[in-house]
Amino acid sequence: MPSDMTLTRRGFAAGIAAAAALAVLPLPARALTAEAAKGLVDKTVADINSIINSGKSEGAMLRDFEKLFTRYADVPTIARSVLGTAARSASKGQLSAYTKSFQGYISRKYGRRFREFQGGQIEVAEARAVKSYYEVISTARLQGESPFEVRWHVSDKSGKSLFFNIIIEGVNMLASERTEMGALLDQRGGDLDRLIADLKTL
Repeated sequence: MPSDMTLTRRGFAAGIAAAAALAVLPLPARALTAEAAKGLVDKTVADINSIINSGKSEGAMLRDFEKLFTRYADVPTIARSVLGTAARSASKGQLSAYTKSFQGYISRKYGRRFREFQGGQIEVAEARAVKSYYEVISTARLQGESPFEVRWHVSDKSGKSLFFNIIIEGVNMLASERTEMGALLDQRGGDLDRLIADLKTL
């Protein structure tokens, strides 16, 4: 029969082994908070305000907006969402190429929209929980115009906090782009490769 000392040593060794195993396990991810969601939008808005008031040419601004989208937006999720059912039948290579083309397309489109805010400011107000994400409410104040809301939907499902939707003056980016992308794909007879090529010029 093993002695109490042997059992104690075994218990101590087992405890050390368990502690070592736990040390190499990844720590559980922290759930997204209202403060973190607001912080992401604060950074995004600060960069947008800097870009639109930089005095740069349109081309330079749009390049800056693409960098902003890749830094703060969940572009792969947005791209797949607006492509809809066609995303399920696309190959891995097609999805990768489409996401890259969509990134440039959406950056130019919304970069031009935000460029209209030149001379104004966007101010972040509050964040509130909505289902599995947070909605952050901001206000755009432009010269000679009434203030209007810009809402940001923020999630951490990708592994970090990123925005996946914008609603500007009631226009929902995901919903409107899903309709637009469906129409563009239909015009090309459902040919995703043609859509990928054409998105680079839109």
